[in-house]
Amino acid sequence: QVQLVESGGGLAQPGGSLGLSCAASGRNTRFDTMGWYRQAPEKARELVATILSGGSTNYADSVKGRFTISRDNAKNTVSLQMNSLKPEDSAVYYCNIVNVLSRREYWGQGTQVIVSS
Repeated sequence: QVQLVESGGGLAQPGGSLGLSCAASGRNTRFDTMGWYRQAPEKARELVATILSGGSTNYADSVKGRFTISRDNAKNTVSLQMNSLKPEDSAVYYCNIVNVLSRREYWGQGTQVIVSS
């Protein structure tokens, strides 16, 4: 059974930083696409960033230059470093992995990020 467990959410002030981490178990994620999505209240879930098995990254325009996604294939983890946080970054952040062959997706349970003074 595949399980994704996120950690690292919490409260930050505008301009501050937070780091998120997601650990996958029950699956070797070496060849999967890994990513982060977020969902704010009354809004649709949206892509934040993805990283391919080879390390290529893709970011939402709203987070480019502020967020950095990385992965550790040996540890089956994906991380998101969030800098220069804004109140509009407040959301529940979800870890996601995609099997590139079957396109099957797996989701974490989500971790809350609140950016407020």
